[in-house]
Amino acid sequence: HLVESGGGLVHAGGSLRLSCAASGLSFEHYYMGWFRQAPGKEREEVSCIDSNYGRTYYADSVKGRFTISRDNAKNTVYLQMNGLKPEDTAVYYCVAGLMFSRSIDDYEFWGQGTQVTVSS
Repeated sequence: HLVESGGGLVHAGGSLRLSCAASGLSFEHYYMGWFRQAPGKEREEVSCIDSNYGRTYYADSVKGRFTISRDNAKNTVYLQMNGLKPEDTAVYYCVAGLMFSRSIDDYEFWGQGTQVTVSS
């Protein structure tokens, strides 16, 4: 069970921090990630962090602007989003899986999504 929070409306150049609280799974064993989907566009993996070593993945479109982190003591993963652009507007989904994948279908758990809207 994954519950996202922190979405909202922000002006271009602004920041948001998404949070995803996990329950019902051994959080420390799971890769945690964020996907997003904008209207009319394909779902895109934004970022992922592994379970043990803190290794991270970022889509080219967000490198240098977004930072993923996790707090295993709180069973929570975060996505700090800085320098937001209108093209970042999407529903952001938290995912949990036992391996890294670029396909959301390979993740065992998905959240319900949180809307991020960036105005120009």
